[in-house]
Amino acid sequence: MLRIRTSIFVLAALLAPATAFAQSWPTAQPIKVVITFSAGSASDVIARAVFEQVGSQIGQTFVIDNRVGAGGTLGANAVAKAAPDGYTLLVHTSSHTVTAATFAQLPYDTVKDFKAVIPLANLPNVLIVAKAKGYKSAGDMVAAAKAKAGGFNYGSAGAGTASHFNAERFKLAAKFQAQHVPFKGAPEVLREIIADRIDFYFVPLLPAKGLIESGELAALAVSSSTRATALPNVPTTVEAGFPNSEFNFWVGVLAPSQTPAPILERLHNEIKAALGNPGVKERLAKLGADPMPLTAREFDALIAKEIASNVELVKAAGIKVN
Repeated sequence: MLRIRTSIFVLAALLAPATAFAQSWPTAQPIKVVITFSAGSASDVIARAVFEQVGSQIGQTFVIDNRVGAGGTLGANAVAKAAPDGYTLLVHTSSHTVTAATFAQLPYDTVKDFKAVIPLANLPNVLIVAKAKGYKSAGDMVAAAKAKAGGFNYGSAGAGTASHFNAERFKLAAKFQAQHVPFKGAPEVLREIIADRIDFYFVPLLPAKGLIESGELAALAVSSSTRATALPNVPTTVEAGFPNSEFNFWVGVLAPSQTPAPILERLHNEIKAALGNPGVKERLAKLGADPMPLTAREFDALIAKEIASNVELVKAAGIKVN
């Protein structure tokens, strides 16, 4: 009995400093939010809208730090190596689970070095083509690709990005061939799609929304598990007749893995409250972002599941690993 009581006392003594620190969080120290993509990108705009509201809720300053490059691994590495004290957070996308499968060596462990906090939104990737092509459905496009016998191509925002993997997953599901043409980002691919030099592109809805509405681009399907709220009449790729083709593009918040649990819980609850704010909900809806209500544990499980799925895709599609 004495040994048990002593062990409990020692454990309590070890946990006390961490608990006290977590209870005092946050102080007046600004909280850095590292975003892995450029200012004005979908993940950046969503994060700024949410953390502006969180800052108002808790009276805290959030400083945005856009760390761009290498598929988001530069920003992820900075957060993985940061002090686990709640003052450095990561906003990443589904690309986080893609680079885990495409980079032969990463300077961090995608699973062990991070704790999921909360997803911010699901941004449907849209299968787009030039309106002039005249395709009425994803099936029409696939039929054209098969008839062209290796003469089809598709664009992406870079090798190993979510848009690259989305297209590869669809190719496998629909059983056709197309040449991958990587670009630096969505604007360049969109210009080539309109000019009819690129046949198709799975693009996050935000940069393509205006071009779809103006009639320059045709939206044939969305790759998400459910239809996009902003495009209710556009079917999912599965609804279009291609099982196992779904690819969800999320934006979410992560923290260094050793961040104290009370801080992670406070962050989750505050961000969840911000996402429920009417003004934030309206801003995200205008971006075409759909809610993605998951607990931190569920989000962690989703990330692990996606990494395993992407590793399988790399093997099945013969994607070159960096």
